[in-house]
Amino acid sequence: MYKIIGGDRKEYGPVTQDELRRWIAEGRLNAQSLARAEGTTEWLPLAAFPEFAEALGSQSPVSGPGASVGTVGAVALTNEEILALQPQVRVGECLSRAWELLRTNFALLFGASLVYWGIAFACSFNLITQMIYSVCYGVFVGGLCMVFLKRLRGQPAAVADVFSGFKLGAAQLLLAGFLSAFLGSLGLCCCLVPGIYLLVAWRFSVALVADRGMEFWSAMELSRKVVTKVWFETLGLILLAYLPFILVSLAVQMAIVFTGSGPAFKPDWSASNPPDFASMVAEISKLIKEASSHRSPLLLVPQFVLLLNLPFAVGALMSAYENLFGARAARTP
Repeated sequence: MYKIIGGDRKEYGPVTQDELRRWIAEGRLNAQSLARAEGTTEWLPLAAFPEFAEALGSQSPVSGPGASVGTVGAVALTNEEILALQPQVRVGECLSRAWELLRTNFALLFGASLVYWGIAFACSFNLITQMIYSVCYGVFVGGLCMVFLKRLRGQPAAVADVFSGFKLGAAQLLLAGFLSAFLGSLGLCCCLVPGIYLLVAWRFSVALVADRGMEFWSAMELSRKVVTKVWFETLGLILLAYLPFILVSLAVQMAIVFTGSGPAFKPDWSASNPPDFASMVAEISKLIKEASSHRSPLLLVPQFVLLLNLPFAVGALMSAYENLFGARAARTP
């Protein structure tokens, strides 16, 4: 593990060798950037570390807009510069980076996710607290996003940063979170395809408000315009990142419907009564809603799986955010 002095003269880290090699490849560090290995006190240029000789030797010049060689941290691109770039999500890279981030920062990221999950879970047992949480959702999500973004950028972070949304423009975060979720859900109820499109397209609205201090509607529009160019890749990343939670949720709902934990589903598929699949889907949906209203203990299982899944999933999505809007966006070929 190493610590780095960035071009802004701030200290970053500790970070792994692999992360430093990635920063070198992206042009955020060069041979003159100062670093020190953990356990030592002497700051030396990266050129003095033989383990980085190959990475420095193959480093190519950075020419992207807003690029600043030797700077660690987010490069502040304008909205126009972001929209002018060809975005790339790179699903495999985002998942790999999320796993490495979680492996090297497990206590911090799981602790932050636990605080966020605990607030959401505690609010789920009462209609009034559910409504309050649905309104304040963006404030907590914004704080959680910043914990992950700080560690992705090698900056110090703490579990208490989950509450940093209250200092990062709570009103704008509240509006971005509530409107993107409400309008997306409304679209989902009225017409399935537009609702799914909006929920995916607005996925980074809250992170943009928290990270860049944007006004809520501008953040929603920027997220929509950029994600639209890579919509299917973003949807694929969301599905893969949350795959354990999705699979367990489906399994639990089917178990409730078919095993008698909730209202029983007993189709009559005799020769004289062939299956009507449209009616079958409608009946199963109705039974799932009824089963959910019975508060079966099985419904707690997906919530605990979500807790375990959350640190990895948020890490993957924030890695995608960096590719689309952050420092890596300027280096996308």
